[in-house]
Amino acid sequence: MAASSETETFGFIVNDIARMIRAEMDHRTAEAGLGLTTGEGRVLFNVRRTGPIRQTALAERLGVEAMTLSGLIDRLEGKGYVERQPDPSDRRAKLVSLTEGGTSVVAQIEPIAADIRSDAARGIDPEDWQRVLAALRVSRQNLIALRTEAQSGESAVA
Repeated sequence: MAASSETETFGFIVNDIARMIRAEMDHRTAEAGLGLTTGEGRVLFNVRRTGPIRQTALAERLGVEAMTLSGLIDRLEGKGYVERQPDPSDRRAKLVSLTEGGTSVVAQIEPIAADIRSDAARGIDPEDWQRVLAALRVSRQNLIALRTEAQSGESAVA
């Protein structure tokens, strides 16, 4: 079926869904008294997934500028959820890791995130939902490959 308007294209739909998920996550975490932004939650979940990680690698993983990430980490450090320590392989670099408090707050966010995912998938056949996710993963990999190819071309020219 053809898109009915420009706002029903892939990019608009994906951006709308992402915006709505962020808004719902912000609302539900505030309602639960967690006092975290979606950006802070993304940092916590990624650090939990990777274990201690360099700030530069985390910024790249999140697709944010180093200064933006630094502000998020400052706030999370102030809340006692993460800590920065020198990287043993390069003392100039800092590793970000979760504290016990960070691990605890991630455990509180997980059921909220699961409920939002469930709400987003309501009325969609589970097999169809898995196909949607698989297609989105392929699309993400295609876009990563484009960026990688573009950066390789830039490096070759430089």
